[in-house]
This record gives sequence, structure tokens and C-alpha cells, in this order.
Amino acid sequence: MNCNINSLYLCVNDMERAVKFYEDFFEKCVTEKDDIYSVFDIEGFRLGLFAYEQMNEKHTFGSNCLPSISVENINVLKGKIANLEIYFPLTKIGHNWVAEFVDTEGNHIEITTPVG
Repeated sequence: MNCNINSLYLCVNDMERAVKFYEDFFEKCVTEKDDIYSVFDIEGFRLGLFAYEQMNEKHTFGSNCLPSISVENINVLKGKIANLEIYFPLTKIGHNWVAEFVDTEGNHIEITTPVG
């Protein structure tokens, strides 16, 4: 089987708040913005934000799916998490530094960088 994973989406309660959070985090504007589904293009990968309540869907927030974002070095990583709610503290695991934060909507996100 040949397959690719080109996108994922995070459920959000407040689209405006979530878009602002990720615009600040990624330091780029949202690519497509809508009240129900907004998208960020991250180097060809589509990160969607889905306002699930507007479609009458149920959702449980937490660590059941953990998107992982890689950054170029430890200084960038520390800067990105400096003012965020940390769920898993910055820890060296193997050849990487790893931390887990909680976004404004309750989603858990991992951030990593190679040990330099």
C-alpha cells in the first residue's frame, strides 16, 4: 500500500480564538478561514480547525491524538512554550527534546527538536 497523510484537524470551541492562537504560534496567517473549518498550510501539510459544535458533533478533548510539531532548535522550542499551559515538561527523550502543551481549545500538542 502506498499512502500519505497530508492533513489533520483539531476540534475547536471558538474558531476566532483558535485561529489567533495558531497564527501566533506558527507566525503565519491562516490559509483558509471559515466559521466551521479553517486551514493552515504548514509546508504543504494542512492543519485544520473544526468547529464541531456547529455541526452538532460530540468531541472529547485531551491527549487521545497527539499532533507533533518539530522546530529547528531548543531556543525556538523554549520560546514557543514559554507562556503556554504545559502538560508534559520539557524532557530529553533519546535524541530529542520533547514537551507537550495544551492549546486554547484543550487539545494537547507535542513540540520537539533534536538535541543539538
